[in-house]
Amino acid sequence: MFEYAAIPERSFPDIGKYDILGSDEKLVDLENLGFEILSVYYARLLPGATYEAYARESVADMLIKAQDLLPKGYSLVILDAWRPISVQQALWDEFRRIVSEGESGLGEEELDFKTSFFVSKPSYDIYSPSVHNTGGAVDLTLRDSDGHILNMGTGFDDFRETANTAYYEKPGLNEEIRNNRRLLYHTMLNAGFSNLPTEWWHYDYGTKFWAYFTGNTALYEGILER
Repeated sequence: MFEYAAIPERSFPDIGKYDILGSDEKLVDLENLGFEILSVYYARLLPGATYEAYARESVADMLIKAQDLLPKGYSLVILDAWRPISVQQALWDEFRRIVSEGESGLGEEELDFKTSFFVSKPSYDIYSPSVHNTGGAVDLTLRDSDGHILNMGTGFDDFRETANTAYYEKPGLNEEIRNNRRLLYHTMLNAGFSNLPTEWWHYDYGTKFWAYFTGNTALYEGILER
């Protein structure tokens, strides 16, 4: 198995008001660049979801770099990338309903707060966008040289503690899962992305999360629809 350093334990970013430089980069179709697309939300018939996966031009270039960094025969599998605001709204409504059903009696603000740990609240302000509406966030996993999706310990959009990127760094847990997550993590960081520590599948470039973890200024405004 390939050797990679341990994934550090990090907390969910605490971000208030932040600056955005702005960018005129276009969205590009990742399938046209040779990436495998498994559009989870399209398969679930989520309102507004499409089969295609799009990302900003720089993000697409960095994904190509990440692909080149992988061991021979391994490949990236794109689960989700840029989202139109309609998909973000549908996801927010779905998870808000789930939180409400699980914890009755919450006030509106508290319900919004607890839902925000699972999905970003839709923003119709392009200068304060949800990260997936920028084209700078991508959700992905890996396929090995035998054609198998690697075991990452949880599925996509599983928000239990076990989905935390560094969870399997704890002693005595499954080393295969730990090594698979390390491979994805170090490949993506070496390509220039940052990781959202509560989601092993989520990586950013140019978003507020990337800015927070790298000390840079966010690059991308929101793109609500294509």
